[in-house]
Amino acid sequence: MPVPDSPTARSTFLEGAREIAVLIPGIIPFGMVAGIAALRAGLSPLQAMAGSLCIFAGASQLVAYELIGNAAPVLLVVLAALTVNLRFLLYSTALAPMLSALPLRLRVAAAHIMTDQAYVFGYRRWSQQPQLPHAQAYYFGAALPLLASWLSATLAGVLLGSGVPQEWGLEFAVPLCFIAILVPAVKDRPSLLAAVTGGSIAILLGGLPWKLSLLLGALGGILAGVLASGKTDGKAGGDA
Repeated sequence: MPVPDSPTARSTFLEGAREIAVLIPGIIPFGMVAGIAALRAGLSPLQAMAGSLCIFAGASQLVAYELIGNAAPVLLVVLAALTVNLRFLLYSTALAPMLSALPLRLRVAAAHIMTDQAYVFGYRRWSQQPQLPHAQAYYFGAALPLLASWLSATLAGVLLGSGVPQEWGLEFAVPLCFIAILVPAVKDRPSLLAAVTGGSIAILLGGLPWKLSLLLGALGGILAGVLASGKTDGKAGGDA
């Protein structure tokens, strides 16, 4: 028999939307930057909007637009975008048990609208409060407002284009968004080593053409994190 005061799927969805709302102000300038960057790379307004709808991954979009604007080979553009998005493989693996009961179409939708922010909020609630029902509804409640905000912000960037004053400093919102996610995520030695290694490589190789420093930094950070995790697991196994 259901508990009378247990939350419904609708109320849990709205809970996710309310809690993710604190991040929306940071998403707006990020999305505007994506729209402006697409136009500067030579894409049409329609292509810019399609990029935000179909890719829906700010970091990889900015990397791809930068490479497109510098006439980089298509293979490099795709490889760079996929490398930047490799973290979503880990996110989806972590969320798979929570979403496994959903129909295939909803699991596909959940994968498409997955962002760093939606993952953090959805996984945190599900892992820290497993007794609460409708974890999937909470995840969708957190993810969908981000998609709507991203598309709206991209449209604003496309419409405003180069008319956005330089002193607004919208580009500054991009690293701020990732810093807000990165800092709480660094909880152990492997994650710290991955963050420091990836960032250091990207900075040291910043002069490379076609933003290769980002690609190499991402690969270096992933490798460092994997190696550190292996060593940590090995020590834990040895102590058992």
